[in-house]
Amino acid sequence: MCARYSITTPTEGLRQLFLFEEMPNLAPRYNVAPTQEVPAVRREDDGKRHLRMLRWGLIPFWAKDRKVGHKMINARAESVAEKPAFRAAFKARRCLIPTDGFYEWTSGPKGKQPHRIVLADRGPFALAGLWERWRDKEEGETVESCTVIVTAANDLLQPIHDRMPVILSPEDHETWLDPEADRDSLKALLRSYPSAAMASYPVSQIVNKPANDEPACIAPLADDGPEQPALL
Repeated sequence: MCARYSITTPTEGLRQLFLFEEMPNLAPRYNVAPTQEVPAVRREDDGKRHLRMLRWGLIPFWAKDRKVGHKMINARAESVAEKPAFRAAFKARRCLIPTDGFYEWTSGPKGKQPHRIVLADRGPFALAGLWERWRDKEEGETVESCTVIVTAANDLLQPIHDRMPVILSPEDHETWLDPEADRDSLKALLRSYPSAAMASYPVSQIVNKPANDEPACIAPLADDGPEQPALL
């Protein structure tokens, strides 16, 4: 599962990795949560990569109510190509979701303990995503939304959680966005990322509350185990 992440890399660093056309003023996000607007990179009709803001929680084009997106923040790699909610997007609407770390939780004596998972070099990376366009017939609004694909956890993540988001290496970005890519090539990318290229560390329980979006969310806990802030 992937239900919270960060994106604090300066925009120019993201442009160098994701090769999108825009130069937006993206504020750092330390605790991105479902239903929020998140940056995603997709290839559009002009053949170029563009950065767009999408609602996290995919709403299938056939859905009657946008609330279904609350249950669609993740798509399982094993079934994403066949599941009705995701198969059309998997075939034609794939995207890269920029991040520089995501969170998972373990249970501890003081409650749920968050851990931040990053690349070993602490650089930005891409999560494999899908996007969809949905029309609210009652309100006349068009909503573009996305989901993060998850797969089995690697050895680093297994003590924390049995699932992890699919991380795409830079050399695989083009294949993932290629509208002509075949199904087998795409499914081959939906694998666990190597443990040796990643790291994890515990962070403050302030992450547990989505409203907390500040640098302290990504700061490692001190070795002597500082007192955790009270949870609301």
